[in-house]
Amino acid sequence: MSQSPTLEEELERARDLSVSDLADAIESIGFECTRCGACCTGHGPEADREPHTATVFPDEVRELQAATADHAGDETGDAGDETDGAGRDEDAPADASTEWRDVARPMPYGLTDGDDGPEGETFEWALQTDACGDCVFYEETETDGETTGACSVHADRPLICETYPFSVALDGTSQPMGEAVDSVTLPARGDADEAGDAAETVRAHECEGLGRDISRADAEELAAALKERAVRELTEAVGVRDTYEPARPGPGEVVVHDSEGAKRPDGTSVDD
Repeated sequence: MSQSPTLEEELERARDLSVSDLADAIESIGFECTRCGACCTGHGPEADREPHTATVFPDEVRELQAATADHAGDETGDAGDETDGAGRDEDAPADASTEWRDVARPMPYGLTDGDDGPEGETFEWALQTDACGDCVFYEETETDGETTGACSVHADRPLICETYPFSVALDGTSQPMGEAVDSVTLPARGDADEAGDAAETVRAHECEGLGRDISRADAEELAAALKERAVRELTEAVGVRDTYEPARPGPGEVVVHDSEGAKRPDGTSVDD
């Protein structure tokens, strides 16, 4: 019986992925975003609606904090208020910023509902959601009776959002919400047969934009982001494994383990 590959071995496979081969797979499946918003919102019956759940890593949370703060500063500057020249309100507190909780929440898997709310240990973070279960960065506009979705932090969105509806099947990488409905096996690498490795597979998940024409340039841009995401996810998985130490959260307490160690829901270390 062959042993499962280690995270380090899978990380090397991710680093060796060919952007050209990934782009070929994406082109063969086809994709164009229709801005329907399905990948940014909760799903299921209204009475039992499942919240949107998308993995976001610590550095991505900080990038979103900065992007959101910059956006708020730009709006303040545009409003005609006195600013410091960088779009910040001179009367605002010096430490005014987007809180960690505004961007991310503990990944719900592994947590239980206690008398004082969610409690337990979990791994990694999910994008924060609103009262409807939609991503907090999701916005809708209506034009001529048609609703169009948009991301308010599109330029700084996490890699899992940038690459949806695609994923690469490697141990240690995450699969986004939505069942895989199509897949393409990548060409085997020259040393794959000798090493006994299975060929990598690009998966396509539920999305109404699948099957549409995509330009080669867009396919290559998406493929490069998909490779970056696979490397990032496996690097994070190695970090989580190496820093993990069992915690003992009390009633109503939540501990989140990421590559930087054990944290509280507000993103601060449990050791602080």
